[in-house]
Amino acid sequence: MTQTEKPPAYPTLSPTELRHPDSLKWTLYGEDVIPMWIADMDFPVAPAIMAALRERLERGLGYHQLMGDRVLDGLLRAKLATHGLSDLPEGGVAMLPGVVPGIYASVAALTQPGERVLTMTPVYHPFHLSITGQGREVSAVPLLDCPDGYQIDWEGLEAAAQDTGLLLLCHPHNPTGRVWTHDELEKLRDLAVKHDLYVLSDELHADLRFTDDAFESFAAAERVHDRTITVTGPCKAFNTAGLGIGAMIGHDAELVKRVRAAAGGLMGHEGAISVTMWQAALQGGGLWLADTVAYLRANRDFLTDYLREHLPAVKFHPVESTYLAWLDLRDCPHAGDIQKYLLEEAKVAMHDGPTFAPEEFKPQTQGFIRLNFATSREILTEALERMRRALTGALTGAQ
Repeated sequence: MTQTEKPPAYPTLSPTELRHPDSLKWTLYGEDVIPMWIADMDFPVAPAIMAALRERLERGLGYHQLMGDRVLDGLLRAKLATHGLSDLPEGGVAMLPGVVPGIYASVAALTQPGERVLTMTPVYHPFHLSITGQGREVSAVPLLDCPDGYQIDWEGLEAAAQDTGLLLLCHPHNPTGRVWTHDELEKLRDLAVKHDLYVLSDELHADLRFTDDAFESFAAAERVHDRTITVTGPCKAFNTAGLGIGAMIGHDAELVKRVRAAAGGLMGHEGAISVTMWQAALQGGGLWLADTVAYLRANRDFLTDYLREHLPAVKFHPVESTYLAWLDLRDCPHAGDIQKYLLEEAKVAMHDGPTFAPEEFKPQTQGFIRLNFATSREILTEALERMRRALTGALTGAQ
């Protein structure tokens, strides 16, 4: 899509209305700042979800089916089957108050303090924080920045896998937006079996894909059934981060039980309204999701074209999934404090690159930013224009 083409129809979004007091995204910074940092979409919630929530509130807010909601369980199992996760046993799906608690619980249950946990960087920050925050060590293997996109460093991964018992996998990957291919997943499965690794696969962004291929879960292959925990949830695809809920999935019910039990009552449980929301999303949110992904794809293409034409010094591999762009500004002036510079000079707030790496790897991500493009074309364009003016001025001043 060229810059002159219009994206699929979506309501005009007003920054004034988006900047309501309940929004962390829109109120953390000043009113003159466009927030493109935390992973919220600016879009309205699906009508099917809104209708279901109103009806649920009218029925009361007593305890819901804490022993397992059969409606949600059945809907989720049907959805997971399309990702290759079929034949899940009784006890193979356990509800969580969110995906991040599942990551922490996996580290707690499957490793011991002082042990090393394997992951690939840059990566969603709860990955490395769940490791270091629980007294483990990060065994980080940086992804390779290749001309056609980010690739796995297989040699580095093989070496690091010999000194760990758990791999934390982000699939689709945040922040690079990669969707690991069948061949890559097969090599990762072989690695897990060879080195007897447990695998935690975070598949939260699986429904936000811009590729035509069906999504393939890491645990879709039988040979890794007994060593894999998959976590997922609706909050990214359906823009419901304020209603915390997630699920822990595995073909080994005892493994699921062991990991879920690691947090015990410290984790809490999913809320009644959150259960209703996820039911409604799975039952009636499909068309809304398809329209939203189409809009996001158009925004991704617009962002790609804009950077190539107006900001060629900013390097970007178009993402295959998520609404998060991992931008390389290392060739720009102020690369050493680029997030702060763009916040102060362009009035655009983004996540700083070092957020997505453990301490010893933070220097490798300095000069990167993560930009959230899940907003209206008008707001995205204004943010990019602000960045262009700020960076062009810096480049001119550096000459």
